Amino acid sequence: MYRLVLIAVLLALLYYLLRRAVRKFSQDAGLTQSGERQESGKQMVQDPVCRVFVPREHAVSETIGGQTYFFCSRGCATAFQKQLSA
Repeated sequence: MYRLVLIAVLLALLYYLLRRAVRKFSQDAGLTQSGERQESGKQMVQDPVCRVFVPREHAVSETIGGQTYFFCSRGCATAFQKQLSA
């Protein structure tokens, strides 16, 4: 009888720990709908040219056509503007 209770408690504990780990993993790796990613307390944005993620505070931002875009470098910002004008 004690074995069954002990096994039930251990299974419940294992279930709780796995559920918690899966939630944390999905929150850390998840993307928001706007293409931004939250990582280690920093907001990450995706460069539309080279598709790399950069911290928002380090990204080069350009407002084009009323929409703000974030880039990893000035070179990507220039390339994006050339793509739009072509």
